[in-house]
Amino acid sequence: MKTITSYLELELLSVGDYKIRVYTLLYILLIFLITKLTLWLIKKTLFRKHKYNKLDIGNTYALYQIIKYVVWILAIGLLLEAIGIKVTVLIAGSAALLVGVGLGLQQTFNDIISGVILLSERSIKVDDILEIDGDIVRIQEIGLRTSKCSNRDEISIIIPNSLITTNKVINWSHQSKQTRFKINVGVAYGSDVDLVLKVLEESALEHPDISDKESVNVRFIEFNNSSLDFQILFFSENVFRIEKVKSDIRIIINKKFIENNINIPFPQMDVHIKNQ
Repeated sequence: MKTITSYLELELLSVGDYKIRVYTLLYILLIFLITKLTLWLIKKTLFRKHKYNKLDIGNTYALYQIIKYVVWILAIGLLLEAIGIKVTVLIAGSAALLVGVGLGLQQTFNDIISGVILLSERSIKVDDILEIDGDIVRIQEIGLRTSKCSNRDEISIIIPNSLITTNKVINWSHQSKQTRFKINVGVAYGSDVDLVLKVLEESALEHPDISDKESVNVRFIEFNNSSLDFQILFFSENVFRIEKVKSDIRIIINKKFIENNINIPFPQMDVHIKNQ
């Protein structure tokens, strides 16, 4: 027993009044392992609850992130106490330094505060589809400083949290599951309007991603310079891949226009020359 005690009290490093012994390293390792185990159990519990109670995955993830940061802050405090550094004294002594660092890292702290707001308010959650600066992205992960997203090209994008909280952001996931979209189509003057309305409606109804078939609406919206302009309104749940849906519907429209001899015009101008 004395041998084990003497081994645990073996001094490994000494800096002034601070001494790191073998048992200090074991204590640090124990705190680290307990922290990791605690977070693992919390994560398993929360996501199991999400699975069986059908809780929102975004809310579950946000709650876990907040708990994780709190647990790690407590663990770091215990680690500092383990090596002999008083946390309260450290905070008090470095107050002036923290002010200087805060001024230099103002944007970083702004991003961190924005991350706390996102995780606590849960206005934006994991798997939400956002429109930011004209780009459509899906939230994959919300961190303390940045959020990880992917766009329609499956490109991973890292966005500072302050960009989400301070800019105008459209959250396509906040409304009902289905969203209304539109496609504008122009046909040549002289076309049969009733036939065009019928063909456009049939083209939209043929696509499997149209949510509510009865809500499909085709409008004659404008007498344009070179065309009669129509608009198709439809609902779809495939928000993230809606451009593919629109492309498919346009292909169907083009095919049906050819079958029914309906022409899509191009801009043209008639010039009349008068003889003097």
